[in-house]
Amino acid sequence: MSNSDQIQPVLFDKLDIRGVLVGLGDSYQQVLGLHEYPPLLQRVLGEMLAAVSLLSSTLKFEGRLILQASGEGAVQMLMAECNHQQDLRAIARYEGEVPQEQAFNELLVNGRLAITIEPAEGRRYQGVVSLEGETLARCIENYFSQSEQLPTQVHLAADGQRAAGLLLQVMPAAGTAKEDWSHISQLGATLKPEELLTLDSETLLYRLFHEESCRLFDARPLRFHCDCSRERCGNALQFLARDELLDIVEKEGSVGVSCQFCNEHHSFDETDILSMFSDSANIPKSDLLH
Repeated sequence: MSNSDQIQPVLFDKLDIRGVLVGLGDSYQQVLGLHEYPPLLQRVLGEMLAAVSLLSSTLKFEGRLILQASGEGAVQMLMAECNHQQDLRAIARYEGEVPQEQAFNELLVNGRLAITIEPAEGRRYQGVVSLEGETLARCIENYFSQSEQLPTQVHLAADGQRAAGLLLQVMPAAGTAKEDWSHISQLGATLKPEELLTLDSETLLYRLFHEESCRLFDARPLRFHCDCSRERCGNALQFLARDELLDIVEKEGSVGVSCQFCNEHHSFDETDILSMFSDSANIPKSDLLH
């Protein structure tokens, strides 16, 4: 998609259906540049980033949305996050050989897909479903069918250089949504991955829906950004015993903590550890480095 690193809502003027388009370039490359992932994981992480961007378009408050797939095979975990400022980050955990090609639900054996919403204030919400689709897109569609009862169509594509996505979804409103959905979903199903990656938003919409009255909202930029900090890394250390940390400092000279998302490294010496566990320390222990 030539409209890179941005997200655009789509409005169907006469239908009870919403749409969202996303294209990623530099932000996707920055995520991949931090780790040496096998080609298949590079593509899947691109789809994860596009998917979490699409899903975050529903956020109406300050916070973040986390998309996580976990399993028991060579790939243990795939995670992507997007917050209300359209900041993206993602990571994969795997061991051993990863095949060149494999269905999504086979890549994560006995896998689960979780969508977590973490508002800056208020209660955390999480929905979890088993991985029952051969692609990430189908698994997300199953999630909305099971958890939200909202007919949803998701298209995702990534090639290691670019990533893109399209979401179509019935709005929870009265009207002709059922008939509208049958028509629009059939048109959406004709979209090809290469079209999603190469066509700009206007051309793509015309290609799919030129007989419909639909228009694009203003684009919002997306970027790679990790919100880790020395303070948050220190908070995570507080879940270990003080004496255990001091023992590490005595042997190693300091305790090191690296962010899994951006590889930023922070060191803590004896003074830092003692201060961290002092009565005057006021570090909220719930603020973990995810």
